[in-house]
Formats: sequence, C-alpha cells, structure tokens
Amino acid sequence: MNEVIKSYKGFNRDLTCRGKQYEVGKEYEEDRAQSCECGMHACEYPLDCFSYYDPAHSVYYEVEQSGDLSRRGDDSKVASTKMKIGAEINIAGMVKASINYIRERIKEEKGSDDDYGASSATGNCGASSATGYKGASSATGDYGASSATGNCGASSATGNCGASSATGNYGASSATGYKGASSATGNCGASSATGNCGASSATGDYGASSATGYKGASLATGDYGASSATGYCGASSATGYKGASSATGDYGASSATGNCGASSATGYKGASSAKDPESIAIAWGYKGRVSGVKGSFLVLADWEGNESEYWKPYTWKLKGAKMVRVDGEHIKENTWYTMRNGKIVEVTEDDR
Repeated sequence: MNEVIKSYKGFNRDLTCRGKQYEVGKEYEEDRAQSCECGMHACEYPLDCFSYYDPAHSVYYEVEQSGDLSRRGDDSKVASTKMKIGAEINIAGMVKASINYIRERIKEEKGSDDDYGASSATGNCGASSATGYKGASSATGDYGASSATGNCGASSATGNCGASSATGNYGASSATGYKGASSATGNCGASSATGNCGASSATGDYGASSATGYKGASLATGDYGASSATGYCGASSATGYKGASSATGDYGASSATGNCGASSATGYKGASSAKDPESIAIAWGYKGRVSGVKGSFLVLADWEGNESEYWKPYTWKLKGAKMVRVDGEHIKENTWYTMRNGKIVEVTEDDR
C-alpha cells in the first residue's frame, strides 16, 4: 500500500505554485518526483513552508501527498507525484500544527535539556521549559509559563495569563489563554495569541505574528514578517522589509514601517499607517482613517450605513474608493485622512 502523508503547502494568494493553478479539494498527479527538481512539493513541518512562501504574500493549505515520495535532509520538504489539496490553514493553525508535529515525535518528560526533549506542565502556575534542539514545551494550567529555546523548538501556553516563548530558529509559540503572551524571536518563527488581551510578537525573518483576541496586540519585526490582529481594538504592526500588517476588528490599528510594507485596517473606524516611502496604508472599513510619510500611498473606501448598527458589516454600502500618494502638499505627511462623500479629507474630532 502506498504511503500517504499529511503535509502543508504554501501558495501564492491566487493558489498558484510555480505557474501551476491549484483548486481546493482536487487531486493532482505528475510523472516524477525528485526533491527540489520535479514533482509537487510540500512540508511535513508547517513552519518550513515559510522558507519558500513568506507569510506576508502567501496562503497555506493542508495537503495529502502520495505516490512516489522524495525527501531531502536539511528540512521536512517532500516531493510527490500525487497531491490532494485540503483546507486552508491560518497562521494560528500553522503554529498549533507545528507544536503537534514536534510533540508527536518526542517522548514527554517533566523536564528535559537534551536534543528532542519534551517538557510539559499541566498544573496551575506551573512552569515548563525545553532548551534542547527541537524540544517542545507546553504549559496548560492557569498562569503557566512555557519556553522553548532550541532550534525548531515549539512552545505552547493554553492557560489563562500563560506566557509562551520560542527563541530558536523555526520555533513556534502559541498562547491561547486569556491575557496570554506569545513570542517567537527566531528566524521563520511563528507566534500566535488567541486569548483576550493577548500579545503576540515575531521578531525573526519570515516570522508570522497573529493576535485574534479582544484588544490583542500583534507585532512582526522581521523581514517579510506578517502581523495580524483580528480582535476588537487590536493593534497590528509590521516593521520589517516587505512586512504585512492587518487589523480586521473594529477600532483596530495597523502599522507598516518597513520598506515595501503593507498596512491594512478593515474594521469600523480602523486606523492604518505607512511609515516608509515605499509602503502602502489601506483603511477599507466604515469610517476608516489612514496616514503616511511622503512618497507612500493611501487607500480609502467610502461607505454609508446605520451608525447605530455599525458592527453589522452586511448593512454597509460601498459608495466608492480612492488611492492617493502623500506629496507633502495636497496630502500631508503623518496626517490622518478619511473618505467622506466621495472626497479624501483630513480627519476631525467627530471622525475619531
């Protein structure tokens, strides 16, 4: 019986890879598979995908690989002659899958500093630490702290107020509890905080940071890093080269300070700013506002809706949209603008 493996594959946002168009749910087949040469490629370890498709410009899917398989030694990349495209997976899902990948391949112990060691603390206020190469650390109790400092280490804190940190290359860090803090500082690391008031930070190159809870804060400072805050009043910031920052909740704030960065705020009265001349700020939500430095581009949408039910996006009606460039004269630097009655105008106190 042919081996079937579950893997993760990065695509361009239009679901293409190396010029080939894919569709969800369909199966594909090629004649030969040789890693890095031919066949269809995916990664068994989710975070390896970031080395080939950076989070700022890509999407990720679960896939099944079968037929002839070809692996290589420096990461989990696999080439196959058959591939079935499964469901899309977000950054938080990639973090969780990365943690599961490592934990499934190691023997859990109360504490370990050896390579491939695992550490787990499940009680309230417990602390868990794994410092070895590819070590996994998990703290599931309230106020627990989890840390994985080795390369490819995974750290997870699921309890309320838990703290999670992964500092090694390819490390994954996830904090899902209320007020949890998650940080991944290694290259290609991913950080996710899904609890209310959680903070997520990814400082390594290709790092991805996501905060989905109420008032969550997300920060990606590495080159090509992606930062996303989906909760109400969430803050998202991408400071690295070609970083992408997105705030989708109402009153969210999004900022892109790196060269070629993109900043987007789609919620009600969301704020988006571009801090580099070669970047763009987008406020696509109802009564959104944008600002930028000279040379950057600003995009705004004009909506009409019921102010008393602003939290119902399906009641909004799009009237138009415009893009302008900050020239320092007609559109001033570091000045907030909104779109009203078809015109881009400076924000007043009534707009805030």
